[in-house]
Amino acid sequence: MTRTDTLAIDFGTSNTAAAVMVAGKPHIIPLEVGAETMPTAIFLDFTKRQTLVGEAAVSALIDGRDGRFMRALKSVLGTPLMHEKRQFLNERLTLIEIVTRLIAGIKARAEAHCGQPFSRVLSGRPVHFKTRDPERDALALADLETCYRAAGFEAVDFLFEPAAAALAAVGDTPGLGLIVDIGGGTSDFSLFTREAGRTEVIASHGIRMGGTDFDRALSIAHVMPLFGKGTGLRAEFGPAVHEAPVALFHDLASWEKIPFLYTGQTLREVARMQKVAEAPEKFARLHSVLEDHLGHDVAFAVERAKIGANKNGQGRIDLGIVEKGLSETLTAEAMSDTLTAETAQIANAASQTLADAGVAPSDVARIVLVGGSSLLSSVSGAVHALMPEAKLEYSNAFTAVVDGLAIAAAHGST
Repeated sequence: MTRTDTLAIDFGTSNTAAAVMVAGKPHIIPLEVGAETMPTAIFLDFTKRQTLVGEAAVSALIDGRDGRFMRALKSVLGTPLMHEKRQFLNERLTLIEIVTRLIAGIKARAEAHCGQPFSRVLSGRPVHFKTRDPERDALALADLETCYRAAGFEAVDFLFEPAAAALAAVGDTPGLGLIVDIGGGTSDFSLFTREAGRTEVIASHGIRMGGTDFDRALSIAHVMPLFGKGTGLRAEFGPAVHEAPVALFHDLASWEKIPFLYTGQTLREVARMQKVAEAPEKFARLHSVLEDHLGHDVAFAVERAKIGANKNGQGRIDLGIVEKGLSETLTAEAMSDTLTAETAQIANAASQTLADAGVAPSDVARIVLVGGSSLLSSVSGAVHALMPEAKLEYSNAFTAVVDGLAIAAAHGST
């Protein structure tokens, strides 16, 4: 029997999609006008006392409205940060409550589009939220289930994201294949066989590594030096010079940590460093970024340059919002060099998936790439190098997971 009360949701670090089955095929619900996916973003508008989600949240940030922008909160699941009460103008909220508002907005849009309520949800989940921490992995899953139930879903089920993609992305070609799902926060892999029209997942594996980690690495290497990273700080007494602490720069380069840097204490610390810095103008820029809440604008500039470098061979990190004329060129070669460690981890995780199943790389006939970050040539190249005889296939990068979830939801399988 086909279920009609279950909504399929691919709740991603960077983007989210929802779907149902219509006439035997997955139907993507337009959570945004004219778009198949919605940015997984939230803006708490302090002036209008509203919670904005998706493109409206991004627009509010770009327009410079007074409020707090948050993205990549999926990366914080399973950490104490999710349950800490924080002051947002006139409200004290936990991140659990904020994510719940986002999911409730998705549910409302889906119900309005379909003209029916959804009491159940089948959600994608990474194989591992946290790579080597089973306890935090379980906590992350519990946090996400709490958000779904608080948003109004009475029943919540989960399915590994690459296993869902395998249901939708493999077609009718028989043989052994590997799903490579590189999302915003995780990289997940499912080894599958396709025989007699049936897909069977043999093994799944995943690591905590994705597009937002690429953004962080690129920002640390190419942007944070403009804001003081690597700059010497003179000791208040004596000739000693110490390098500026790196923790602040790493947090500013991390999508999910940016909102927590906008504090008086952080501003005072940056002002102190500016006074003793060998290049005080860099810390003046950093102070402006924090004082004017421009951290996410910087992150978006890095993300756009990453996409441009991958597509055109060169991108530009435009930081004119911080300082007129400030920018940094990012070439595809420089990006590949910067992401060497990250792509190596992804290749190793793919290799581990095959090892878990006792399968030789030469036995894999197809590599099916899904997830927005799989579109980076350095990522696909690293995986393909492990299985050079396999055919490299690009599925619907942004919707393969939710398509598969809709298929599974309709048949009540998880």
